[in-house]
Amino acid sequence: MGQRVAGAGWRIVLAVGLVCGIGLLPWLTHTDPAYTVLKARSAEREPTPEVLADIRRQLGIDGGPLHVLIDWSGGLVRGDAGQSWISGGDVLPGVLQALGASLLLMGAALVVAVLTSGLICLRTLRRGARRRLGGRRDGGSVSAVLASLPEFLVASVLATVVGVQWGWLPALGWYGPQWTVLPALALGLPAGAVLGRLLDDLLPGAFGEPWALAAAARGLPGRTIARQALRRCVPALLPNLGLFVVGLTGGAVAVEQVFDIPGLGRTTLQAALAQDLPVLQAGTLALVLLAALAAGATRVAARLLTGPALRDGALSSLHRPAPPAGGLLPLLYGGVLLAVIGCGLARDPLALDTGERLRAPSLGHPFGTDALGRDLLARVGHGALDTLLLAAAISAAALLAGVLLGLLPRVSAPLVDTVNAVPPVLVALLVTAVAGSGAATPALAVGAVAWAPLAAHTSSLLRQERATLHITASKGLGAGPVHLLRRELLPAVVPPVLRHALLRLPGVALALASLGFLGLGAQPPSPEWGLLLAENQPYAERAPWSVLAPAAVLALLGALAVSAAGALRRPSGRRPSPTRAGADEDRTAGSVPATDKEPAGAR
Repeated sequence: MGQRVAGAGWRIVLAVGLVCGIGLLPWLTHTDPAYTVLKARSAEREPTPEVLADIRRQLGIDGGPLHVLIDWSGGLVRGDAGQSWISGGDVLPGVLQALGASLLLMGAALVVAVLTSGLICLRTLRRGARRRLGGRRDGGSVSAVLASLPEFLVASVLATVVGVQWGWLPALGWYGPQWTVLPALALGLPAGAVLGRLLDDLLPGAFGEPWALAAAARGLPGRTIARQALRRCVPALLPNLGLFVVGLTGGAVAVEQVFDIPGLGRTTLQAALAQDLPVLQAGTLALVLLAALAAGATRVAARLLTGPALRDGALSSLHRPAPPAGGLLPLLYGGVLLAVIGCGLARDPLALDTGERLRAPSLGHPFGTDALGRDLLARVGHGALDTLLLAAAISAAALLAGVLLGLLPRVSAPLVDTVNAVPPVLVALLVTAVAGSGAATPALAVGAVAWAPLAAHTSSLLRQERATLHITASKGLGAGPVHLLRRELLPAVVPPVLRHALLRLPGVALALASLGFLGLGAQPPSPEWGLLLAENQPYAERAPWSVLAPAAVLALLGALAVSAAGALRRPSGRRPSPTRAGADEDRTAGSVPATDKEPAGAR
């Protein structure tokens, strides 16, 4: 009980600190909020000292930032979130309306994500139910491509092709259920691909557990075994599912921009750009509360699905030693990627030829040209130096921070929930306010949130691994915490988290690309891939190759990451320790009489 109270107090402190930090945004950026509000209200009006002073009196900010925070907090206690500095209307109704639109979009996107992840895992479920998984794993190239597609690019293609050219569904606005289909697909397909890969990574371990072997020997239907294997794996992914729920609500800024959806992410972005503090603080507070609710719901669901096995230390490990996947695909994808980059580096990315604007791919320009006649192959190749190296560095730092913080779940869980509630775009604005604008701003913004999913994954896997029978047996034989951590827990937990980090490597590149698409990342004439997509997106209908080229290289990066992750497994030739061997023997022997029972986590 005391730990829960301490965790709740830690969450409250973080939420208050976040909201207060956002309330200081204008003063952190050393800008006059009265001047920003004046330009947002009427750009033509002259900012004289008298006009600015009058605006300060109207907004009540002449007393300074501390006075503004105290007044806003006092009104919030009474259920009043204040008035918008731009429109003058009440903040709370507008924020609740935006939250409702975002929740509806999130629900539809979550349905798409669940269906997508199910399709990705369908082959493994079928083969596992028939006991035909074997030792080696597939590369998962299709899911890698889906996970690597930028959400704003998917949104633009769907809006242009399905909405405008084919006229099947509405492509702009927010007026009813039909308007949710295309943005839900744009958000749900990449998210479902990531969830599907994580689930597909766990399923072979569940099918190899003693209960599954005994159930198959007893003749239980394969469909029943597959259903229980799915139930066995879901608790380990629920924390990341909670992060996706919040991310799909507040982080869908680019998709909301493309489809003109009045959601909470877009509302907070517009408020941040206009420094409309009451709207920005209320929107951020709504996301923090949503993150707390999602985290609590996923923890309760994980306990219900796992049952008493988690408390009693009666689980089996889902991360046994396994042979790595074949090494041909990573070499093939890596060779193609290096060839593209090498050919691009040999060309000039800044050479202009207005007579060659938007040329289709040819021998002279294999990827075609952009709106200024620049060679796209050259820009993709030179942009790789910025995008790939930066994404790899951020991913490595996020992996290290995620694993270290994941080992301390009581400290990291509230921090993960709070960090995940802040849209990356808002983080970029906060980083710009503190560190100033520059080339490092997007990297700092993405790195500030990239570790959270890895920390949640580490904590979830560690919680289940500590409840396994071989850990219980090792403790009974006198193994200490350091020995268990070094010889048993870390070797079981780090490989799947490392595979998760590799799977998210294209996502880090996409986050940088999204900031570039929204104008918060690299600036022209940089060939960074996100900027390439942003520059050429208006010409997608006329010259589709201008966006397909950088998108295809991003997809190739995703396929390389996923296929390389298949080789990162505990070596099957590793000689088990006596405690593990004894525990495995006891577990196998003890499972034979219980062939007609469900797995421990399913009760």
